[in-house]
Amino acid sequence: MSSSIDILATMQLVQKYLYEFGSPVLIFIGTIGCILNLFVFNQKNLRKSPCSVYFVAHHFANFVFIYSSLLPTTLNLGYGIDFSTRHIIICRVRLYITILSNVLSPLYLVFASIDRVLITSPNALTRRRSTRRFAYICIIIGTLFWTFLYAPILVFANIIQIGPNIFICYFQSSVYFSLISYSSLFKAIAALSLMIIFGIWSIKNIRRLEQVRPVASLSATTVVVDTVRHSHSSKDRQLCFILLIDIIIYALFSFLFTFYLIYQQITQNYVKNAERTQLETIISNICLFSGTIPFCISCYANFIISKTFRNESKKILSCQHCFCIQRI
Repeated sequence: MSSSIDILATMQLVQKYLYEFGSPVLIFIGTIGCILNLFVFNQKNLRKSPCSVYFVAHHFANFVFIYSSLLPTTLNLGYGIDFSTRHIIICRVRLYITILSNVLSPLYLVFASIDRVLITSPNALTRRRSTRRFAYICIIIGTLFWTFLYAPILVFANIIQIGPNIFICYFQSSVYFSLISYSSLFKAIAALSLMIIFGIWSIKNIRRLEQVRPVASLSATTVVVDTVRHSHSSKDRQLCFILLIDIIIYALFSFLFTFYLIYQQITQNYVKNAERTQLETIISNICLFSGTIPFCISCYANFIISKTFRNESKKILSCQHCFCIQRI
């Protein structure tokens, strides 16, 4: 008995320190990273690419998630401040925006993965399907679909008392709670699987084009030269690398929460005592912390692997520096 109490106390400390000290750092670097990403992918050199359109939408969703999910959770678990349980409207809107942005962010990455498959295809007709117009259509349809699908959250979410002076903002209806749980599990598995599939597909296309290049130098046929020139440009390759590193980061840090969701579905009908329930809640919060890391660090990975991203970032920072000097 004392052993389980010690484990519970240790896990509570881990949770508190993570959200008291780790989360503010994540919020700070995540805010700067998302803003810099939005500026970089809106630069003239990159914004003409359909993939950049998806990246802009992806990082905007990341920014919204940081302030709708990570910040309130940090205030609650790290500092004992919970604004979402003080008013029912705040509770419902915050929960709705959190779940929606958590779905839209990986959705836009999946769209970007599909775009990289199209643009790296050796088939010219397939490459032509990679357009900004198609990107806007995908983003609008995908956003509207999930926006309306999760709209019932604004009705079913409620402030629930789970103990003496302990309130949480969550779903009161067990049916809708199960629906959200299953959809979250499906989203986690499907998004990760699709990213990996399309990421590997893009890599195979790039390698295939690498093999085509020597043929172009020998035959100089119009078709092969067109393939190399349009599908294998430096900018497209670097956007592929940026996407692949984003997929790797997402996979590394989101699999813990995915496993927890699977465990939650398997054990949802089990009879659990208070200690086990509390321990599972703490583990859920720790897995959730791990799952928020990809929303905050992709900018810095992009800066390391992409020369184009570094150059555009330096241009933005130097312009801001010059603007500050002129104002002084």
